[in-house]
Amino acid sequence: MQCGVAGRGEMGGRSSHRRVNVRDMPTFTKEEIVHLGDLARIALTDEEITRLQGDLNVIAESINKVQEVATDDVEPTANPIPLEAYLRPDVPETPLTQEEATAGAPVSEAGMFVAPRILGEE
Repeated sequence: MQCGVAGRGEMGGRSSHRRVNVRDMPTFTKEEIVHLGDLARIALTDEEITRLQGDLNVIAESINKVQEVATDDVEPTANPIPLEAYLRPDVPETPLTQEEATAGAPVSEAGMFVAPRILGEE
């Protein structure tokens, strides 16, 4: 199986997704971790480099395991549950009146919420 990765065209613009084969993904060396830290402008201690190397290698191994069972006839997906399952219909309703909106406020005046001043006099 291949993963989709957004690429950049020669002129730096966004291009369509390209497929990257991650089967047999290599392990990360300490030098590569240092290089990634340099690219991100993050100073890493030896302990952090060792921890990140282990973490990234676990991720690479997990990807390899998924690749072993994934087949070419399975479409890649970011979310197995359609997002529309969580959306309610957009049905217009009568809004609250100004009096209803301010009815539960601790302090209101002339139909507006009154809140304590948080900035000094300027």
